[in-house]
Amino acid sequence: MVEISSDVIRGYNDTMILSILMEAPSYGYEISKSIRNRTDGKYVIKETTLYSAFTRMEKNGYIESFVADPDPEGNGKKRTYYRITEAGRNYYREKCEEWTLTKDVVERFMVER
Repeated sequence: MVEISSDVIRGYNDTMILSILMEAPSYGYEISKSIRNRTDGKYVIKETTLYSAFTRMEKNGYIESFVADPDPEGNGKKRTYYRITEAGRNYYREKCEEWTLTKDVVERFMVER
């Protein structure tokens, strides 16, 4: 079975995370689980990669973090959630355009021989 190289996908971790945050604020474990589920287990983001992305994107103004109770009754421990900013939405759109171009270029070389 062929696995996805972390080098290939590294540039698009932010895009995947932002895509999830476009739907609703979320926290690390849920985002990781969503990526695994959406890729049918073909890509599992490492925890260190995920939290490095959060730090980088928050520093760049693409996301904001906030602490909240995991449920409305306040049961359980507080979690750090992330939400996308307007700058993050713009960055996401740019990365989607970049992906379309990248895919077009690379596919020109993907010929079975």
